[in-house]
Amino acid sequence: MDDATRIELEAATFRRLVAHLRERTDVQNIDLMNLAGFCRNCLSKWYRAAAEERGLGLDDATAREIIYGMPYAEWKDRYQREASAEQQAAFVEAIRKPDA
Repeated sequence: MDDATRIELEAATFRRLVAHLRERTDVQNIDLMNLAGFCRNCLSKWYRAAAEERGLGLDDATAREIIYGMPYAEWKDRYQREASAEQQAAFVEAIRKPDA
């Protein structure tokens, strides 16, 4: 596979992941963090960092809007729920574990 095709496939896969996360508003960021070690906010930070590596200025709010499909504050108002005690405990436990 040539580099151009690989990059196209990676970009398509990323777009599919973002679209999936936009559709699955029932899945909370803390759930993603607890299960996968990353969340929508992580994706937005990685997106911003990639833009900066290429000399493109992109602030956190704009990067989050790209990932969430709407301003972050709006997403939080619509979909974010208070994390349960169990979710918070799982998060604390996950961040205490050394990297595998």
